[in-house]
Amino acid sequence: MSDLRETALASKAWPFEEARRVLKRYQKKDPEKGYVLFQTGYGPSGLPHIGTFGEVARTSMVRHAFEQISDIPTKLICFSDDMDGFRKVPTNVPMQEELKEDLHLPLTKVRDPFGTHEGFAQHNNARLCDFLDSFGFEYEFASATDYYLSGKFDEMLLTALARFDKIQEIMLPTLGKERQETYSCFLPVSPKTGHVLQVPTLERNVEKGTIVYQEPDGEKVEIPVTGGNVKMQWKPDWAMRWAALGVDYEMSGKDLIDSVTQSSKICRALGKQPPESLSYELFNDELGQKISKSKGNGLSMEEWLTYAAPESLSYFMYQKPKTAKRLFFDVIPKAVDEYHQQLRAYPGQELKAQLNNPVWHIHGGEVPASTLVVPFAMLLNLASVSGAEDKETLWGFIGRYAPDASAESHPDLDQAAGFAVRYFNDFVKPTRSFRAPTDQEREALEALRAELVAYDGPVEDEALQSIVYSVGRERFDPMRAWFTALYEVLLGASQGPRFGGFIALYGVDETVALIDKGLAGELA
Repeated sequence: MSDLRETALASKAWPFEEARRVLKRYQKKDPEKGYVLFQTGYGPSGLPHIGTFGEVARTSMVRHAFEQISDIPTKLICFSDDMDGFRKVPTNVPMQEELKEDLHLPLTKVRDPFGTHEGFAQHNNARLCDFLDSFGFEYEFASATDYYLSGKFDEMLLTALARFDKIQEIMLPTLGKERQETYSCFLPVSPKTGHVLQVPTLERNVEKGTIVYQEPDGEKVEIPVTGGNVKMQWKPDWAMRWAALGVDYEMSGKDLIDSVTQSSKICRALGKQPPESLSYELFNDELGQKISKSKGNGLSMEEWLTYAAPESLSYFMYQKPKTAKRLFFDVIPKAVDEYHQQLRAYPGQELKAQLNNPVWHIHGGEVPASTLVVPFAMLLNLASVSGAEDKETLWGFIGRYAPDASAESHPDLDQAAGFAVRYFNDFVKPTRSFRAPTDQEREALEALRAELVAYDGPVEDEALQSIVYSVGRERFDPMRAWFTALYEVLLGASQGPRFGGFIALYGVDETVALIDKGLAGELA
């Protein structure tokens, strides 16, 4: 056994813990289908959002971890529930009134309000695939409409018809009394209107493979359950898909715990083993509300990538999937800097620590070197005090701080400089709030100014930080009050960078001039 496999089998990193649960399924024999199947689900009733990406990213991490501890081939399917009925019009898309005319149609039959694809689901599916492709995910896209119409689900649909009563017995106790009276695990697709109908099953004929239901106009209709003539209700549908495809692993949000429980029971009723699952915590927006596709609240994938590189988003997704996280613009700088901290730590770590490092999972073991020699948070503060409108302005300071760095040799830094200017102008600049110093703070700032004017040593982080610390230590207890004063008086923020490093980057003379402005009240 290789060192990597042996270490991976004992690793406490959550993707390896998940992978070991999948491996237990095949301790006695390999899967009959010839591979282990990982699946993610996507509901294209709204535009793809960041949670969808997170599910694919995390599942890919588990898949890659599995490939380190087993030689069984793997496959990842990204499955779109695009045959669902169109229940409500998302608030964040055009053609609101026109789309109301398409309510209850399968999502692939709803018009595309953006006018680029055959239908609404096709547009949203394409958006999802384009984004996942840009990240280099290895996956196979699957459409519920294609699978139902092509007959891939026919065999399991006929099994579900034969075990209709068992499925109903599982589902009915979970429903209210009124819903129990009309519930059927089969949803006919009306040959008259094309609508996905929520109606009772009046009769079923297992030998013929058909059900009878009543149209809204009163006519009784007999249709086969195969060939795309019906779609299954959500929880039975999930279970049927697991059973038909032999899904081994699928994670889902904490809000679907009950759905996983019921779908697992139904999967067993269909004669198959349900997949291993992980219930992850949901993302919240800046108000603490659950992120929703239909509301379009929170932070989108495109918005994150406007202000930071994609790897920082993957890093955010890796962190503690079972812990609820606030997902808004202000988490981006921290994610960027922590990601690069992990990159810098990786080469010096032993194998055990490397397999616990998020960057190993983000990059599938092929971990690049970081060229971000200036933290993103520092770049934001530099953009603030310099009034930078473009990254070239920041490079004027960076070049003096790190003379060997260039856009070509340090692409991470060059990219981050551009992101920092954009982030500063969109989020920091409108909310900055400078204040005048107190008498105690004024005296300390004057002392710091004098020390900097007299300083003739190397322009290095540690030496300058020592001066900042020395001035504060003599005047403030706790020291935090001194750094808060520096940030609020000079940077217009409640928190900021290690100030010695900031001086080294911005310049000693420039910092003296900044202190003069703060003392003169020109900033506030």
